[in-house]
Amino acid sequence: MRVLIVDDERLARDELRRLLSAHRDVVIAGEAATADEAVTRAAEREPDLLLLDIEMPGGSGFDVLERLDRVPRVIFTTAYDEFAVRAFEVNALDYLMKPVHPERLAAALDRVRSTLPAATGDDVRQPLDRVFVRDGERCWLIPVTAIALFQAEGNYTRVCFDGNRPLVRTSLQRLEDRLDPSVFFRASRTHIVNLRFVERLEPAVNDGLTVHLRSVGEVPVSRRQARRLRDAWSLDR
Repeated sequence: MRVLIVDDERLARDELRRLLSAHRDVVIAGEAATADEAVTRAAEREPDLLLLDIEMPGGSGFDVLERLDRVPRVIFTTAYDEFAVRAFEVNALDYLMKPVHPERLAAALDRVRSTLPAATGDDVRQPLDRVFVRDGERCWLIPVTAIALFQAEGNYTRVCFDGNRPLVRTSLQRLEDRLDPSVFFRASRTHIVNLRFVERLEPAVNDGLTVHLRSVGEVPVSRRQARRLRDAWSLDR
């Protein structure tokens, strides 16, 4: 398990290193003391886990998550317990108060281990499996499989899930490159649909299709993409 330690206090980082040394399967992937450093290190080293402080120079831990293309597992570490509820609203795997106790850290690491995919022994890049989104003061860290629809809005993308429709600062094309093509389908220039949410298909003008998505509604499928969808689902056979 590759762990990136993010904390603006050197002594806090040193203490986490010491505590992590008791876990033989943990490899320290690096450290960061600011939000900018955290984003850079996470992109470079692709850790399995962030031990993430919340208040630091240059932005909060939530700001870090919002800027990452790939969001690893997250355990928050902080001295401020008022952030606890907000942390769990974004589905962090755990929330550790400073000073961190060895037993609590061990339990948190066990939770992370139970969520990690099995090693494949190759360097194939894994599809995106979680997205951090924020809408004002509300934040979510959600599995991509819970997202019914991605919809382009300029250089941003609207994420539709559970009745929520926040924007993320990522283009639709950039997201598509990281999504599992067996689950997500590019319906048009501006839409990517989660095939698991499809309730039914209806013919549309010019040989297109209309997809009805659970919890979202109707989404148009372009003529070209409709052919692909028919072929994939054997609708013309």
